Amino acid sequence: MSDLREAIDFSSFVRTAEAGRASMDLAIDGVDCAACMEDIEGSMRAVPGIVSARLNLTTHRLRLIWDGDKTNASDLVTALAKGGYRAYPFEQSRVEQEEARRTQWLLKCFGVAGFAAMNIMLLSVSVWSGNVTDMTPETRDFFHWLSALIALPAAAYAGQPFFRSALASMRAGKLNMDFPISLGILLALAMSVVETALHGAEAYFDSAIMLLLFLLTGRYLDQAMRKRTRAAAGNLAALKGEIAQRLGEDGALVAVPVSVLKEGDHILVRPGDRVPADGIVLSGTSEMDTSLVTGETMRARVGSGARVYAGSMNFDGALTVAVTAAGEGTMLDEVARLVEKAGEARSRYRRLADRAARVYAPVVHVTAAATLVVWLLMGAGFHHSIIVAISVLIITCPCALALAVPAVQVVAAGHLFRAGIYLNSADALERLAEIDTVVFDKTGTLTLPDPNVVNASDIAPDLLALATRLAQSSRHPLAHAVARLAPRALPFEGAEEVAGAGVRATVDGVDVRLGSAAFCAADAHAPSSADVSLIYLRYGARQAAIEIRQSLRADARATIALLRARGLDMRIFSGDRPEAVAPIAAQLDIDLAEGGMNPAQKIVAIEALRDQGRKVLMVGDGINDAPALAAAYASLSPITAADLAQAQADAVFLSDRLIPVAQALDITRQSRALMRQNLMLAVLYNAFAVPLAMAGYVTPLIAAAAMSGSSIIVTLNALRMRGVARPTQVERSVASPASLALAAGERRA
Repeated sequence: MSDLREAIDFSSFVRTAEAGRASMDLAIDGVDCAACMEDIEGSMRAVPGIVSARLNLTTHRLRLIWDGDKTNASDLVTALAKGGYRAYPFEQSRVEQEEARRTQWLLKCFGVAGFAAMNIMLLSVSVWSGNVTDMTPETRDFFHWLSALIALPAAAYAGQPFFRSALASMRAGKLNMDFPISLGILLALAMSVVETALHGAEAYFDSAIMLLLFLLTGRYLDQAMRKRTRAAAGNLAALKGEIAQRLGEDGALVAVPVSVLKEGDHILVRPGDRVPADGIVLSGTSEMDTSLVTGETMRARVGSGARVYAGSMNFDGALTVAVTAAGEGTMLDEVARLVEKAGEARSRYRRLADRAARVYAPVVHVTAAATLVVWLLMGAGFHHSIIVAISVLIITCPCALALAVPAVQVVAAGHLFRAGIYLNSADALERLAEIDTVVFDKTGTLTLPDPNVVNASDIAPDLLALATRLAQSSRHPLAHAVARLAPRALPFEGAEEVAGAGVRATVDGVDVRLGSAAFCAADAHAPSSADVSLIYLRYGARQAAIEIRQSLRADARATIALLRARGLDMRIFSGDRPEAVAPIAAQLDIDLAEGGMNPAQKIVAIEALRDQGRKVLMVGDGINDAPALAAAYASLSPITAADLAQAQADAVFLSDRLIPVAQALDITRQSRALMRQNLMLAVLYNAFAVPLAMAGYVTPLIAAAAMSGSSIIVTLNALRMRGVARPTQVERSVASPASLALAAGERRA
């Protein structure tokens, strides 16, 4: 660590924070659980002058704010080093490289442990068979030495993730969950070598290596999920693009990196480009799609004086924009900061296994040490006393405890996978099981992402056929909705699109137009509701008004009724216009619905619910939903969601249906019950087995068998998880009179 501090000048990464204080972002190595986070933040707060120390468990990013007159950056890094944690300046590219290196390293450790376990088990089976037949002691010793030749170097390499963590915790004066694991593995290997050298009948190389293999499986999967989450979150910057067209003082266009734009620059945004920075339109008119950024479903017509945001898509015309915020000052970057801040609170969730481990580790050590001392005081020889003490360590080795939660996670993840739900977070199962309030975004969540024609049956079939063929030649999203009515329809030859107006063609000598009322010279109609958009068709003297709006997901009503029957409170928080949100809320019978909310307002509303003691599930899909997804107690996103929203969600569901939300809650509630049962089984196992081991009635071989047996028991218990009903079955059950009456009765109550 000293070499690192000499190689890096941390003072150059210090920034000025509020009130003249200093701040710095560090990436931390060696963070494996919520306990590590508490250790790091606690050690930092003990440094004089520290104002704030916040670590994000997902990104391993430590944000420090301190009084520059009382301490400096090198003192903070030194304090981290004393706690056993390696720190370096937080740079996204370097963090990604470090994560890729660690993931590859864990995979290598897993491969070595797996190879060694397979070969040692072949030798162990031979020894077990020989012990009950006619194997000679010399042959048995030879097989034991072969096992040692495989196990010792394999454990030395594959056990490094646990050995290093345990050593770091010892240096910091603390004992984490990796310490008893490491101690049990090392003592089992050491005693196996001694027993083999003394021609003993028993050795435990197989148990030690198998335990390593099980634990490395969980560690690698957890690392892989974290890596995927961080990689997806990094896609936010791509929305701004990399190159902007800046207008020079002489009016010439110069292609420049987006990172060099500053307030006051004039940029050209061409049709089909994303806006690279926040700004005000100086000239030009166009339609702007801001749905990913703000949640607004309707394209906005912008002209001189209109405000535009980085990440919005420009469609029809070229715009000249005066930059008002660039770099880290744009709305997209504000969303990123809100996501980071909101995610810190949720990353502090302590898993069931973590909570159990805080008590378990010291009890194991005290029990084994007390056993050794008592047997020595009773006059037993050192060899016998240490054998009994090691038997206690082996029988209490936290294999069952370590597998109690992961075993259920694996089974639950399989059920979720079959239901079309993919987990992003290892602790999501526990948090999803505790939900009592569900908050939905509207656009793309309760409704399908793409709008649909809602009055097709009211339009003459021949006019509708003309409209679908004309729509094939347009890029407008309303035209796309019409085109989906007949995806195989061929466009008219010679069809011409007029930007911002519509598309026209000549059919049998008659002019046919699809677009705005003015373009089609059609009689304007009032939309049937606030969330309806109109597109017109004119064919000679005939005309039609086509109504288009975003449709509810097919099972939205059934899912909401099912969730309400489960006793959950339902709300809608949307960035779309209130007048567009109200009809959806009315259709779903949700009274608490708010529209026009920006990302910060959604966070405030969720935090208000949290302060009331509620545990909120947020279901959303847009970039504007990402901070709320991170702030909520748990979160879900559809597969059609923006990358950033998917990255912040605890799970992603694939279906066009909404029923996976209910399925996820049902599965996770089952999984939480099984996790608690497994932890109780692990405790009962120790309560029964430890006294026998302390009394000397259990040999190390029996202890290893009992430890393996306890692991098998918790695994079999995890397999008891029942499947969940398929969407069609759920919809039928919800639609039954009894279910609807129950939902209505609970709603009135």
